[in-house]
Amino acid sequence: MIEAYTWPTPNGHKLHIMLEETGLEYKIFPVDIHKGEQFEPGFLKLNPNHRIPAIVDTDGPNGEPYSLFESGAILIYLADKTGKFLSTEPIKRYDTLQWLMFQMAGVGPMFGQAHHFRSYADQSVEYAINRYTNEAGRLYRILDKRLGESEYLAGDEYSIADIATYPWALNPQRRGQEIAELPNLSRWLDAISARPAVEKAMQTLADRKRDLTKGIDEETRRIMFGDKQFEKR
Repeated sequence: MIEAYTWPTPNGHKLHIMLEETGLEYKIFPVDIHKGEQFEPGFLKLNPNHRIPAIVDTDGPNGEPYSLFESGAILIYLADKTGKFLSTEPIKRYDTLQWLMFQMAGVGPMFGQAHHFRSYADQSVEYAINRYTNEAGRLYRILDKRLGESEYLAGDEYSIADIATYPWALNPQRRGQEIAELPNLSRWLDAISARPAVEKAMQTLADRKRDLTKGIDEETRRIMFGDKQFEKR
């Protein structure tokens, strides 16, 4: 049994997708980050960095319970545990891991900053808004180029690199990018969105998710999400 301590954020959805795709038995333990539950002592025992997700595998190595934090490490662990979505063939494995690290080191942090500054920061910090919007655009273009060369990020096979990147890559307009300018990414998003396990996983804790467009006026919406009409995937 995998005990999943999580919330409906992109990093949380990585775990939700992996659990559904692998078919592992799991139980969800919501950690409401808006109420600061990630700072409570019980959760800090699982993750001293007070970030979701974290897991406890009640049947871990040697049959003993094992806890793990950091979403990338969790994906590798669950892939190795189940033998799914991370090849044991060296070249395929490292191709997958390098794109996983690209998400962990680039896509996640930079997309997160772009969303933060475009959505919540005072508009006087134009330098930061432009910096992170431009960096998000650069990373989106790398993803789009790669997905014009191969079906999935690590090659011809769906992997934990796709699972990690998909929740972050959704809705590029939130980061000031036009989906119409990213045709290969759009194809890939549609293909992954159509997977039954992904569709189910993205509904995990959906009732707890905040509506980012609720109560905002048109001008604020334009600043947050760009000129195109906001769309939900």
